Parts: sequence; structure tokens; C-alpha cells
Amino acid sequence: MGKPPFEKVVAAHGAVVLRVCRAVLGAHDAEDAWSETFLSALKAYPELPDDANLQAWLVTIAHRKAIDVLRIRQRQAVPLDELPARESPLGNPGDGHPEVLDAVGQLPPKQRQAVAYHYLAGLPYKEISTLLGVTPEAARRAGADGVKALRAVLTETGSPASKGALP
Repeated sequence: MGKPPFEKVVAAHGAVVLRVCRAVLGAHDAEDAWSETFLSALKAYPELPDDANLQAWLVTIAHRKAIDVLRIRQRQAVPLDELPARESPLGNPGDGHPEVLDAVGQLPPKQRQAVAYHYLAGLPYKEISTLLGVTPEAARRAGADGVKALRAVLTETGSPASKGALP
């Protein structure tokens, strides 16, 4: 059967990759990580086996690009208090509950990544454990702790998202 054209891969998985990038990095760095993800994926796509899990492959690349951004961010000072919001040309997946993404952004890194990769990208904890460099049990625990913390924060703030946006 063969692999689909790369344009169809971007169309099918672009929103998931963007949601993961936004959850891990925040809105202002997410589009750069998204672009870098698909540039790297485009270069490697011809060598990818036909039966590869495209979404898992793309989320793995996005994870690595997000880590690169986080490392750069740690080395550089941001001169502005807040960057102006830019509308994404891809739309804004998850617009319905911005307080959820804000709350996800407040989680510790491992919990934030586990929640993003499992609940936004749909990856199993076994693959998440490889991305995070932990055991599958530790990845599952980080995800569960992250969701518990999100529920507590959203319930405390009285967010309508606490009644249905979380698993």
C-alpha cells in the first residue's frame, strides 16, 4: 500500500503535534517547535518504514524539538514580560478550554509531558516512558498525578472545564 504523501501526514497529524507542542512549551514557542518537527520529519520520511506509527513518530520528533527549545530557553533571558498572542495559521486546537492549557502549563515538566503525550496525542505509556527516559509505571504515575493536579486546580477555580474536559 505504501506511505501517504507527506502533505497528508501533516494534515492528519498537524493538530495533534501542535497541541503537544503547546502543552509542553506554551503558545509562543509551540509553532517554532511544530515547524522544526515537520522539517525534520520531511527529511526522514522517505526512509520511514511503511508500517510505522506516524503519530507516535511525529510526537517523538516533537518531544525532541521541545526539549531543544527548553534547553535554549534555559540559556537565554526573555526581555519581555509577555509576548503578544499570534493567531496560528493552523487554527487553535483546544480553544474551547484555555484554562485547561494554562493549568497544564503550570504542571511540573514530567507531569506536563506525560499528560500532553497521553491525553492530547494518545500515546501509550510504554512509548511515553521511552520519550521521558523513565519506566512505563513512572510515566503512568506522572500522567495520573498530572490529571489529579489539573482536576484540583480547575475545581478550585470553578472552571467549567473541570466537569468534562479531563479524563
